Amino acid sequence: MAMTMHIDIVSAEAEIFSGTVEVVVAPAIMGEVGIYPRHTQMLTPLKPGEVRVTKQGGEEESFYVSGGMMEVQPHCVTVLSDTCVRAHDLDEAAAEEAKRRAEDALENQRSDFEYARAKAELAEAVAQLRTIQKIRKGQKG
Repeated sequence: MAMTMHIDIVSAEAEIFSGTVEVVVAPAIMGEVGIYPRHTQMLTPLKPGEVRVTKQGGEEESFYVSGGMMEVQPHCVTVLSDTCVRAHDLDEAAAEEAKRRAEDALENQRSDFEYARAKAELAEAVAQLRTIQKIRKGQKG
């Protein structure tokens, strides 16, 4: 039997997922990280992207996070994010529209604040679209 750990994925609104998993893969600021049971303790910021968990039995589930923090303990992982949704619930049309609006805002910015905000919105929209594309590739393969 494979070793396992507990994970909680929480957004500002609700707990999105809580359960026993074998592996967690997350978009840390320093790059994508893989977490296995008995991993050393770690606290890292997350960038917008996909968090994947492999449940007992090998079933994978994906989530989109808008950034946030991940705390790793030897037998427990906690992902905290302002926005978190199950990846299959992402709306591609809405993400494309957000990307277009952010690109327009970057071209027409009037202040440093507007530029920084538009850049952050663009990063989130692109991360959502990448997550959608990864899911599609996984379903075809």
